[in-house]
Amino acid sequence: MLSERELAFIALHKDNYPRVYSYIRRRIDDAELAQELAADVFRVVWQKPQTTGSEIAWLLTIARNLVGNAYRARDRQQALQEKLRFATTTTFEGSDENAAVHDAMATLRDKDRDILQLAYWDGLTMAEIAGVLQCSESAAKVRLHRARTAFRKHLPAHSESITQKMGA
Repeated sequence: MLSERELAFIALHKDNYPRVYSYIRRRIDDAELAQELAADVFRVVWQKPQTTGSEIAWLLTIARNLVGNAYRARDRQQALQEKLRFATTTTFEGSDENAAVHDAMATLRDKDRDILQLAYWDGLTMAEIAGVLQCSESAAKVRLHRARTAFRKHLPAHSESITQKMGA
């Protein structure tokens, strides 16, 4: 049997979800993100119930705040990506060897790139890599071997010093 609070919440959700979703959808281009934000509005409502005032005004205020948070998060993400792009360009401009590594890494699958970065950039041991990847140590060794092989295939022919540094 549902409590009075649960029944009131269900009624509030049923009566107002379409309006809240429409409000958010007009401000967000992504339908999936709009659904998440509309759900978050009702999560906030459940966590902090209101006792007085207009329900729809309260719901749309929460929605407006969540949309603002989403915009700020998107802006921070874009700024970080731009900063990383700039840092990568600056780092790899000076050396042909570094540029070759950057280009080869860019062509790899995400999981190959990740394990190479764990091994060489982060300096993790095989046991630590296995812990991060949540696999056995022997599986991590196999993955690293395959990633090295894929990496070598994407390097220019004159890059022997890079493969020597990798111990490959």
